[in-house]
Amino acid sequence: MKAIISASELAGDLAGPHPPTLLDVRWQMSVATAAGAPPFDGRAAHAAGHIPGAVFVDLDADLAGPPGPSGRHPLPDVEHFGAAMRAAGVRSDRPVVVYDGGQGWAAARAWWMLRWTGHPEVRVLDGGLAAWDGPSASGTEEPAPGDFRPVPGALPLLDADGAAALARTGLLLDARAAERYRGEVEPIDPVGGHIPGAVSAPTAGNVTGAGRFLPAAELADRFRALGAEEGTEVGVYCGSGVSAAHQVLALTLAGIPAALYVGSWSEWSGDSSRPVAVGPDPQ
Repeated sequence: MKAIISASELAGDLAGPHPPTLLDVRWQMSVATAAGAPPFDGRAAHAAGHIPGAVFVDLDADLAGPPGPSGRHPLPDVEHFGAAMRAAGVRSDRPVVVYDGGQGWAAARAWWMLRWTGHPEVRVLDGGLAAWDGPSASGTEEPAPGDFRPVPGALPLLDADGAAALARTGLLLDARAAERYRGEVEPIDPVGGHIPGAVSAPTAGNVTGAGRFLPAAELADRFRALGAEEGTEVGVYCGSGVSAAHQVLALTLAGIPAALYVGSWSEWSGDSSRPVAVGPDPQ
């Protein structure tokens, strides 16, 4: 099963006899909200225009739990997540396609959550809504209830101690922008820097200028150059487990299994007992 789908492939599937369940996961991380700017409203954007048949899923409410010591986007309660997916029409025996506005982070978080909880066939629309040139619908969709019952554990998961250990014994990738990794700027979390031993691998390096994933061979070359040799255990973190899901997806396309540290830097930096490294060197 491919983890991504092109807009043309999606159009064909939607017109076929067994169309996939389609989820709209538009979301934006907005630093400006701290200064009083209104946050991005994905639900309103969905109502204004979406791919016909798509149901809106709220990343903050449905794909993450409340912010706290476990990070800004910790894992949601599994029963709550399952109820949200069933309300969106997700069925265990029907493929799911997820998309966002084009960055790919939120869609990848939905992909990871569904795959981690056992859904067998989930794909991300490559390039997101920006790649779609088909018809558009407005308002909201009313899907028939689904039957998906999440069972966690189908993909590897790291906690803070596991991430610290992997940075010493395997390869821990930091998917944030390089300046945040180096600790030069930190617009969101209380402390700048990175987990000691982690290697900088900004998510932007996974995609083209149009926001579409690089070919699998190029992704494989990229991750090998970062240290993902055959037999090396790989993990990924970011600020709060969203862009890191995009990195896990890119690694999957490259044929490299990887674990996600969901708490990520927002959890790590909130614990003053954990060490912090700064500068370009992993250590």
